[in-house]
Amino acid sequence: MTEQEIIVCRCEEVTYRELNETAIKYNCTARELKLRTRAGMGYCGGRTCRPLVDKLTNSLDKENRKQITLKYQPPIRPISFGDLGGDPHE
Repeated sequence: MTEQEIIVCRCEEVTYRELNETAIKYNCTARELKLRTRAGMGYCGGRTCRPLVDKLTNSLDKENRKQITLKYQPPIRPISFGDLGGDPHE
């Protein structure tokens, strides 16, 4: 497996090659790259791939940083409703 074939976003199965080619072709910010490739839109909400997506876009466009990083969307970690309030009858 080459560096280009490494899956960056496991939830959406987005490879490093796909991210890199899309970022170069469209001169994307991190947000645009996320929207075009769906990296960071899976079950984990970008907790595993977000740092690499940010690093990739920052390394390609050092002079014109429109957006530095992607933001996290709640919930950061999924929890059950029982953990939030619990059952008062227990």
